[in-house]
Amino acid sequence: MLLALTLVADGPHGLAMASRLAAEAVAAAGGAVKAPTPLGPGALDWIVEGAERADVRAAVESALAELPVDVCVQPAEGRKKRLLVADMDSTIIGCECIDELADFAGLKAEISAITERAMRGELDFEGALTERVGMLKGMDTGALQRCYDERVRLNPGAKTATATMAANGARCVLVSGGFEFFTSRVAEAAGFQAQRGNRLLEANGALTGEVGRPILGREAKLAALRQEAEALGIGLDQTLAIGDGANDLAMIGAAGLGIAYRAKPVVAAEADARIDHADLTALLYFQGYRAEEFAVRD
Repeated sequence: MLLALTLVADGPHGLAMASRLAAEAVAAAGGAVKAPTPLGPGALDWIVEGAERADVRAAVESALAELPVDVCVQPAEGRKKRLLVADMDSTIIGCECIDELADFAGLKAEISAITERAMRGELDFEGALTERVGMLKGMDTGALQRCYDERVRLNPGAKTATATMAANGARCVLVSGGFEFFTSRVAEAAGFQAQRGNRLLEANGALTGEVGRPILGREAKLAALRQEAEALGIGLDQTLAIGDGANDLAMIGAAGLGIAYRAKPVVAAEADARIDHADLTALLYFQGYRAEEFAVRD
């Protein structure tokens, strides 16, 4: 099987050493490569033959462990995916919305501590979510819009990734254990074609401290990936999933390419590839897109 090996750095510098070390690592794993193909600033691509995927990945990641370079090793065939399913909080946007909401109630330290443990897989997601939402009971619903306006920002490369994939016929879906109030706005801002999230219940202009049922968590994210793929008439091998927390593990594991973005250790250990240094345009480089093919730049 021919493999595609992609290196993406945070900017155009620093790849010379990485390129040499990667080629040496591939050879040590029993593979052979030709000269790399530049994909864009800070992105190089090789076709590898004669070696196993796991061996190449382990060798290259070990060789580049001290360098700010992201690595993806995958089958060369079928790299461009037809479905992207993405987590929202700390993946497409740079914050956890519930933690930022908590800040308006003076509870950020308490709630963010629970969030961190849940994202590491140390707590049951549904229980942790209902506990945190319960702590927000009585909050004026006007804080939701204020939180979105003041705290929510797209991570670099988000618009470029969705616009480019959509321009090439892919469907992009935002699926979050966060809240529809935010997913609906972030999906529109980032260019997703559909979104799913949990619903905060409210009454008389205030949060009731409850979440609408059923709660969208780990299994619901996996179900969304499968449902969207089935609706498109494609196999899971033609899908890409990205996230950072434990509730993303199932969809990341099931997707044809599962990516951990600035992820918790339990997620990084299970994903096919990690984005620890570059921005979200790495999603495109991993699929073999060239910078000149990007539909927009953000």
